[in-house]
Amino acid sequence: MSEMFTAFGRAIGSLRTPGMLWHMIWPAIVALLLWIVGAIFSWSVLVGAAMGWIETWPFAGEWVQGSEIAAGTALILVKIALVLAMVPLIYLTAAMLVAIFALPMMIERVARDEYADLEERRGGSNLGSITNTLWASVLFVVLLVVSLPLWLIPGVGLLVSLVLTAWLNARSFGYDSLMQHADRDEIATLPRARREPMLLLGGACALLAHVPFVNLVAPAFSALVFVHFMLQSLRRERAGALA
Repeated sequence: MSEMFTAFGRAIGSLRTPGMLWHMIWPAIVALLLWIVGAIFSWSVLVGAAMGWIETWPFAGEWVQGSEIAAGTALILVKIALVLAMVPLIYLTAAMLVAIFALPMMIERVARDEYADLEERRGGSNLGSITNTLWASVLFVVLLVVSLPLWLIPGVGLLVSLVLTAWLNARSFGYDSLMQHADRDEIATLPRARREPMLLLGGACALLAHVPFVNLVAPAFSALVFVHFMLQSLRRERAGALA
């Protein structure tokens, strides 16, 4: 737990680095605009498709079709679920932009200032980063779609979003944080050894996506937290101190 707090503290300190704030903000702005524009042009289609899908459900479909109150309630729940579903999708888009474009610069500046003692063994690659990010993103979307019926239950959608985002953070940012400094074996073994704390850290970062205003920089800040956590873990492993 202390490692997690340390990573958050160091990430906050890294915000003083010139240019860091801009690379935290622009991915969120781009992702937000993309999804807002997409929602504006597809809202009616999405709502209609969701209502039509619900009407095919056994029992629930007959109830919705036979009662105006049930139909109205279902319509409200569908709209709420669609809005809530946009939060992890916006986060996912911003996280992809961060992982592919912004994170390499962030790692370079943070490592130069705070991890200069770590040898750069470059076991990862840009292609590996892109492949890892795309695979994580595809699986994230698949799990999100499969879980959509649960989002009609108040509160469950938020829980699903947090769990999926925690996994996405650990899977995507874990690799990218190590790709310049770790060798191939370290990239393969360190995330496995640190799986539980990485998921816990990913969950803590996922909470930021639901805090107003903070959510604008949550993906990039989460990446920065993982940079500190993973590089410190790598430093400890090479020193033979990682339990």
